[in-house]
Amino acid sequence: MNCNVPTDICFSFSGFQARGGATDVHSDGWGIAFFEGRGSRVFLDPQPSSTSPVAELVRRYPIRSKNVIAHIRKATQGSVGLENTHPFMRELWGRYWIFAHNGNLLDFSPACDGSFAAVGLTDSERAFCWLLQELRRRFGNQAPERERLFDAVHELTLDISRHGEFNFLLSNGDCLFAHASTRLSYIVRQAPFAPAHLKDQDLTVDFSDVTSPDDRVAVIATQALTDNETWSDMPPGSLWWFDEGKPVKTLPTRPGPLKKAG
Repeated sequence: MNCNVPTDICFSFSGFQARGGATDVHSDGWGIAFFEGRGSRVFLDPQPSSTSPVAELVRRYPIRSKNVIAHIRKATQGSVGLENTHPFMRELWGRYWIFAHNGNLLDFSPACDGSFAAVGLTDSERAFCWLLQELRRRFGNQAPERERLFDAVHELTLDISRHGEFNFLLSNGDCLFAHASTRLSYIVRQAPFAPAHLKDQDLTVDFSDVTSPDDRVAVIATQALTDNETWSDMPPGSLWWFDEGKPVKTLPTRPGPLKKAG
């Protein structure tokens, strides 16, 4: 989730939680990270989110954030365990970075210089560490402007994507990058707000009752979380930059032109 004002994710998380073992097969752990200023709250649990007491706590706890990344896991590399549970967090340029990946990268063993090391055994964490390493190698100890950062992430995504399916979410709390390797969808909720009904739970919320006219929220998910709203599919092979609750720019990560969003 990427927003222009701090927003809670309780409604969307209710549907997301059910997909971790109840309405879907992603039952090998789950996690969620909330940015709050320069800090970050991270909740991880190797249990299925549909039965996790920690997930139930998060669902009932209205933490407000402008950027949230959540993940439910279907293990492909690395055993089911806390060390292999997404999202992963590292520090770069004095900011926390959060990363979550859906997919499977084959024969991905990049050369690492030790500045960022994987704790677990997933291809996802290796990709995250290598991505941050290469960003630091490119820009040194000074964070670049966001346009240059997005372009650099795009180039690195091209390199990693050659190894397989690489859907990911990445944020440093300032904006959010999303890569649709095979499948991602998004919706931007803004005035005039209307009721929304979850696909995976019989739950409806009327956003006009809980928002102000200036609020704007972008929600990104593998599949649409609601069944009465119009979600937009991201073209496979596209990297997206979300800021202040809307898409700002896209770049292709496979042949074929994509237009600038906005």
